[in-house]
Amino acid sequence: MGTSVVSRRAVLGAAGAAAGLPLLSACGAGAPGERAPDDDGGGSAGAVTIQMWQDQFSTEDNAWYASKVEAFNAAQDEIRVELVVVPGDAWEQKMTAAQAAGTAPDMYTLNYSEVQPKARNGELAPIEELVDSAGWDDLDPRFRDAVTVGGSHFAYPMLYEPSSLLFFRTDLFEQAGLDPSAPPTSWEELIAAAAAVKASVDDVVPFQTAQNLVDLSWSTWGLQMNAAGHLPISDDWSTSLADDPAYGVLLETYQRLMADGLLAPQALAGYGDITPLAQGQLAMQACGSWAISVLVTDYADLVPNLAVAPLPSFDGDLTKPTGTLGGWSLGVDARSEHPAEAAAVISWLLAEDPTVPGDYFAATSQTKFSPRASVADAIAADADTSVNPWYDVLVGSVIDHQILEPTYDWSVSEAFGTALEKAQQGQDIAAAQATAHSDITRAIEEKGLAGQNG
Repeated sequence: MGTSVVSRRAVLGAAGAAAGLPLLSACGAGAPGERAPDDDGGGSAGAVTIQMWQDQFSTEDNAWYASKVEAFNAAQDEIRVELVVVPGDAWEQKMTAAQAAGTAPDMYTLNYSEVQPKARNGELAPIEELVDSAGWDDLDPRFRDAVTVGGSHFAYPMLYEPSSLLFFRTDLFEQAGLDPSAPPTSWEELIAAAAAVKASVDDVVPFQTAQNLVDLSWSTWGLQMNAAGHLPISDDWSTSLADDPAYGVLLETYQRLMADGLLAPQALAGYGDITPLAQGQLAMQACGSWAISVLVTDYADLVPNLAVAPLPSFDGDLTKPTGTLGGWSLGVDARSEHPAEAAAVISWLLAEDPTVPGDYFAATSQTKFSPRASVADAIAADADTSVNPWYDVLVGSVIDHQILEPTYDWSVSEAFGTALEKAQQGQDIAAAQATAHSDITRAIEEKGLAGQNG
């Protein structure tokens, strides 16, 4: 399979469906994943047509992509972009079918964790020479490195967002005798708060976090680092570290949450969907910063009774990572017949005028962050961050302490996620770790992972 793209796309696809998000299309785009006819008469004769696939995100995200593609098409007459929106849960099937038929899009959205594997597999075209050097120089080195293999850049970063925050209902905290101004900073404190809710508040599930294999495999990367100081594979990807006893605190915590009845037997929604908390079914929920946009847009009346805090650390030290900085980029397919034109679209959308990507962060309620220094500086100077009442929490207490998404093969994440799932189900933790260690060791050998990092 490759990378965590399957997880993140599935999460966002499910969250979008749960929220009733419409499928938007631009420039005459047809059904998701299908080439759209150019039926509106736009564009000049002889223009190069570039098809762009975009993951289905929130209504605000989708509207930004649609409006900017329309603006690009109107700004010049040499390139015409056809934008197609594809739900996350359908992406892999549609992309695989398109690649087999030779109709893959020229360019598409990628999350950071899939860029390097796809580049190594020859699926992406290098674009560093096709985007002005000033655009690359403007990037935070962490995110430029995330799209770089062998000194070549294979995508242009668009955004990053914290993947793990603690959302909670202040009204339900007060009902349980808890102080909403002092959210838990350790997992012991979170468990105690959840127990208080369970004892005091009827018909409310105390807490929700990842509760299925896919979500457990990616949403716990930061907690894996928090527990052991490393991920379950060595930095050079040559050795499994999944059997480290230090991971015991993570697996034991997830086991205890279920055993003590602090989680629902079946999650009320996927990890990426904040609606159960907003609808009063949960007192606390782990989710990513994208949920803030949903809350302030769709549940504005509830905002006074909602709060956001860093996800707890095992020892209470919130300067240690408890989540990742995930995000999205745009890349060019290696088999595109028009790589220069596709890269020109990417450059216009993301790497040139700061106001073009800057509009995106305003549209999404300042819940995400730009990897471009000029865009970030402009937002910090001029943006109305009051649209996100928890902006200061993200900037002051979260984003500086999180790790980037790992880029190793998805089978590594899945092996450790399986161990977490077994622990959550009450199975033997040591045996679950041993199996994960064996599975990761086999993946290293079979996929030749050793030495691929970097």
